[in-house]
Amino acid sequence: MIKLRLKRYGKKREVSYRIVAMNSRDRRDGRPLEELGFYNPRTDETRLDVPAIVKRLKEGAQPTKTVQHILQKANVYEQLKA
Repeated sequence: MIKLRLKRYGKKREVSYRIVAMNSRDRRDGRPLEELGFYNPRTDETRLDVPAIVKRLKEGAQPTKTVQHILQKANVYEQLKA
């Protein structure tokens, strides 16, 4: 099963995340199928590749709860319905 989840990178206490599409059985920091965006919780900065995310969701990828919340804030689900 393909999941949309966060991949951690950065220094200690200066963490950032990449939003990636990965197989659900792969480890958190393993090689992703595709990188779909960026999330920085310290500054609440988010950059998303919306067409690629919509494509993955239509193919049946399941987002984690955190990624789902980020996508709701960015109104990605509105574009999925259209």
